[in-house]
Order: sequence, then structure tokens, then C-alpha cells
Amino acid sequence: MSEEDDIILAELDDEELVQQMFDDLYDGLKEEIEEAVTILLDRGWAPYDILTKALVGGMTIVGADFRDGILFVPEVLLAANAMKGGMAILKPLLAETGAPRVGKMVIGTVKGDIHDIGKNLVSMMMEGAGFEVVDLGINNPVENYLNALETEGPDILGMSALLTTTMPYMKVVIDTMVEQGIRDDYIVLVGGAPLNEEFSRAIGADAYCRDAAVAVETAKDWVGRKHNSQKSA
Repeated sequence: MSEEDDIILAELDDEELVQQMFDDLYDGLKEEIEEAVTILLDRGWAPYDILTKALVGGMTIVGADFRDGILFVPEVLLAANAMKGGMAILKPLLAETGAPRVGKMVIGTVKGDIHDIGKNLVSMMMEGAGFEVVDLGINNPVENYLNALETEGPDILGMSALLTTTMPYMKVVIDTMVEQGIRDDYIVLVGGAPLNEEFSRAIGADAYCRDAAVAVETAKDWVGRKHNSQKSA
């Protein structure tokens, strides 16, 4: 084995180690990411800095290449899984230190629809961008969404549908939110293969996200605007 193949993470300086983490995330190497996170913690890095500089930094590259068609779903799922390994170590520490989070999202596939690959990808990429994600799974009636909004208090509600027959259910959820006077309290993002921009506008959603990378960019943009308007209010 050449020296290049056998990188000893503990021997890299901080900057080299973060660069190596970018590569390891890209390649979906979970154990290496877990080891590197532990090394940085041992070196006195704050959990929030490891999250933002190493993990989110690395997943940003993955997200951009996914958006540009260089990486595909299987590779992104591997990268997200490696990220999860690092996050599992950091999560309890982040809770202790009260680290700021980007925002919180409740996401689920709508009633009648059992597709979840796209939704799972969005969940993972959102976590990779520093969001807290509550995943309701598949086949969600309106009550599930409303209960989660009430108990979780998220910034964003995300709904997914992969069938033309289940798409209209998104409007049922949004109309119910309007009736209850809570629609404007949340950013509503929708996605799924049969949807488009026009449909999302017609049902009263804030934005349509054609894939997970776009969902992350859109979420960041909307949450940023929401926080700014609250400050100026």
C-alpha cells in the first residue's frame, strides 16, 4: 500500500484534516468521518465549528455536485450516511452548548403516497446543512402535519408527493392551515416528480423544490428572510 492510500488522520493538521473530511464525506466513508470528528473534539474544537466548517462544508460540495448532475442519489445517500455518523457524535454536545441552528423543518409524504426516497434525501441534505429535521414518514393525513406543527414549532413544513393522484392532498393541508389561521406562521415547501412551480403557486405553497439540493438552498433563503423580517418587525 502506498503512503498516499494510508492516510493517518491524527497526523494531519487541522486544516488538512478538514480537507480530508470533505473528501471522505464525498466518498461516503462513515468510519473515517466519525474518527475525524473525534480527533477534532480531542483537539478542543467546538462542536458547532466541526458541524459548520467540516460537515456542512463537505455536504455543501456534495449538494452542489448533486445539483449539477456529477453525483447521483446512491452517492448522496452514502455521503449523508457518513454525515449522520459524525452528527451522532456531535448532537448531544451541540444540545449541551446550545449551539445556534439554522432552522427546523417538519417533513412528510402526503396521505395515499408511500414514496420516500426523495423525502429521505431532502431530510438528510437538510440535516447536512445544519437544520433540525422531524421526519413524519409516509402516508400522512392532514392531522399528522398539524399535530407536528403544534408540538415541534418548526420554521418549515415540507410536503412530498410522487403520484399525480396524491398531489392535490397538499392543497388540503394548506387550506386547513389557512382555515385555522396558521398558514403564515410557517414556510411551506413542496416537492416530488409530478409537481412544478405553477402547481406550488396554485395550491398556496411558498416554493417548489425540484430536488434535495434546491430544497436546501430554498430553505436557507426563506428562513433567512423570515428571521430578518422578525428582527425588523
